Amino acid sequence: MVGRAGTPGVPRGDGTPGQSPYQRLSQWMLDISGDRGVLKDVVREGAGELVTPDASVLVKYSGYLEHMDKPFDSNCFRKVPRLMKLGEDITLWGMELGLLSMRRGELARFLFKPAYAYGKLGCPPLIPPNTTVLFEIELLDFLDSAESDKFCALSAVQQDQFPLEKVLKVAATEREFGNYLFRQNRFYDAKVRYKRALLLLRRRSAAAREEQQLVEAAKLLVLLNLSFTYLKLERPTTALRYGEQALIIDPKNAKALFRCGQACLLMTEYQKARDFLVRAQKEQPINHDINNELKKLASYYRDYTDKEKEMCHRMFAPCDPGFTRGEH
Repeated sequence: MVGRAGTPGVPRGDGTPGQSPYQRLSQWMLDISGDRGVLKDVVREGAGELVTPDASVLVKYSGYLEHMDKPFDSNCFRKVPRLMKLGEDITLWGMELGLLSMRRGELARFLFKPAYAYGKLGCPPLIPPNTTVLFEIELLDFLDSAESDKFCALSAVQQDQFPLEKVLKVAATEREFGNYLFRQNRFYDAKVRYKRALLLLRRRSAAAREEQQLVEAAKLLVLLNLSFTYLKLERPTTALRYGEQALIIDPKNAKALFRCGQACLLMTEYQKARDFLVRAQKEQPINHDINNELKKLASYYRDYTDKEKEMCHRMFAPCDPGFTRGEH
């Protein structure tokens, strides 16, 4: 909502004479800092737990100066915002306090007084001294990395003292980080997170059958992620290895069969590629990705056989008599 004088979030109307738009807006906002230094207005409610301290957050934000309708700072132009860690990547104390009051999916407006924003000096020439700023923030998601980081810093002996539930939770967090990095096309960094999760799961042996099934199910997801990541890194041999490890856990897993087929196709091992892809198609007959990969395989194989025939023809073609006579 844009109010008078182009100020986002300020309702239209005269209000109390002599008051600025931000002063009028602040009258009905929630004080979350205890000293009215950070005020909040929820535009859209979120769901789930509040953001935890030391979490890494995925947010869209825009910052406005009073009487200006264009943001002085925004990351909304990014297709995928950068993951930011509280306490490290966020420089405004007001934004950090604001995020700690938010839930996934929430959209809110905040007023930050100078002490919680750019201070007495401001940030010349963009931010004047002693400036109150308004930020619109949408919390897309957050990952609680503190627990995972602390756990992974422990020795193997110390980790083994924790219950399986803890290991599964940390491994899931590492995998979620990997997924985020993968979506940003940061495949090398994603691979590191996935391998970290796999190492935790491989070290944990569960006594009860039910617990072992939970471990194997978690390993399967990570192995599939690693296979896909190595395909993106153009390392099909390693992608095939992780895909085959996934098939040990679930021999009929269509996604694992598909990844193995893709890897073999890149390695020009056409018969192996066909075997994997046909098995995947048997599990999911109407999967477009699998069917398209089989069509690609057929095309590649035709080109391959045509080249083989041409090469054989050249090898066994009769010599040119005229050329032979010219030699002597």
